[in-house]
Amino acid sequence: MKTPVTVLGLGAMGTALARAFLAAGHPTTVWNRTPGRSPELDALGATRAATAADAAAASPLVVVCLLVDATVRTALDGLDLTGRTVVNLTNSTPEQSRATAERLASAGASYLDGGIMAVPPMIGTPGAFIFYSGPQDVFEQHRPALEVLARPAYVGTDPGLAALYDIALLSGMYGLFGGAQHALALITSANIPAADFTQQFLLPWLTAMLTSIPNMARQLDNGPVDTADSNLAMQSAAYENLVTTAQKQGVDPSLLTPMGELLRRAVAAGHEDEGLSALVGLLRTAG
Repeated sequence: MKTPVTVLGLGAMGTALARAFLAAGHPTTVWNRTPGRSPELDALGATRAATAADAAAASPLVVVCLLVDATVRTALDGLDLTGRTVVNLTNSTPEQSRATAERLASAGASYLDGGIMAVPPMIGTPGAFIFYSGPQDVFEQHRPALEVLARPAYVGTDPGLAALYDIALLSGMYGLFGGAQHALALITSANIPAADFTQQFLLPWLTAMLTSIPNMARQLDNGPVDTADSNLAMQSAAYENLVTTAQKQGVDPSLLTPMGELLRRAVAAGHEDEGLSALVGLLRTAG
């Protein structure tokens, strides 16, 4: 008999999680604040609970996937979770995750926090993975059930670490998308077809540039090299052309200006002969 599982929250992601559990043979109870959401789960064998309390009581493993941290508090506060393991896969900050862990410990639950690195159609496929943090023995106990959702990546006992890893990867993604969107705004401002430009030039260029990231990481771990092929002094001097061109083309440069300011700060702080990895230290001291 596979571990019975409860899924709280049947948005697109929660529905995908419940579907994966059902496909793997786990008895699955579902609950959503709006009754009747995702009726296709009924045909797959899901049991619907009338209340969050009934749903949590139905299974030793309770997976939460709601909109934001506030909805997690609303759904879980006041429930008797004694002996349950709660896995919170709601997007949150590290501080919110730690606070949830403290509240649920008071409610008698074991707690794992998670960060889903996938979109709903990827759940249950090899391309998806989920960060987990919290007590390692609790993670290992429930690993077989969690593996049906996505490749599990356990990152440490601090319950805030999964959220930190999640936010770090999302930050990298949005930065990449922001740069691509600015490039497409420039190209389309001259009535150049976006699809051809993307396939011929933008994707190959970004793919080639991504190969420099491991070198940045090595320099952060081991210290910067004496000189860089493209030092910050040169990059800072040339960067103004990016902003000027955007303005001349009628494109908002707001995605570009923060990097230009950071480059100028780095040069002023004496990092003119270093590479882009030097900017990380400046970001960490920005506050």
